[in-house]
Amino acid sequence: MSETIQRTLAALSLAMVCIAAPASAQETVRIRGTIQSVEGPVYVVKNRDGAEVKLTLADNPKVVATVPAVMADIKPGLFIGSAGTMQPDGTQKASEVHIFPESMRGAGEGHYDWDLAPQNKMTNANIEQSVTGVDGQMLSVKYKGGEKKLLVTPETTVVTFVNGDGNDLKPGTKIFVPGGKKQPDGAVQTPIIIYGKDGLTPPM
Repeated sequence: MSETIQRTLAALSLAMVCIAAPASAQETVRIRGTIQSVEGPVYVVKNRDGAEVKLTLADNPKVVATVPAVMADIKPGLFIGSAGTMQPDGTQKASEVHIFPESMRGAGEGHYDWDLAPQNKMTNANIEQSVTGVDGQMLSVKYKGGEKKLLVTPETTVVTFVNGDGNDLKPGTKIFVPGGKKQPDGAVQTPIIIYGKDGLTPPM
């Protein structure tokens, strides 16, 4: 395996763990926002709540890009993550699906609370079956300790991950920080920054 591929897999591996794992609010900070300006090593980010956040990168940071995928890419046998809202019938309506690279199968496996939206859940699981219905694609997924049915509709955002480029981190770029730490000066430092390629908003 080439050194480039190894570096790519290492970056994706660390990023996927941070995306997948439930975060402790006391220890980590999640940021979803847009880079407003770059001031030397500091990224000034407008968070989704309108607040301005100063973001710095730790040594040897991992930069990962999200790129579009399509519903047809979601197939039995894949390991996926999905944020969504639980429905009265017990299914989870997916607002987004991110397809894990095979090297990260099992990362963050399970079903737990997520902070993308109120009453949101994150489910990371293996697709056992996919059935197309009137409302969309119903996925039967299994994880250690349970199983769920995920409804993927035409409105669901589907993405996958590729190695990123720090040069893409410029004003206007949409970013997601899955696990930053607040510093004494109020800035947030992160070892990983995930961004949307070509204007995409990271949906998780």
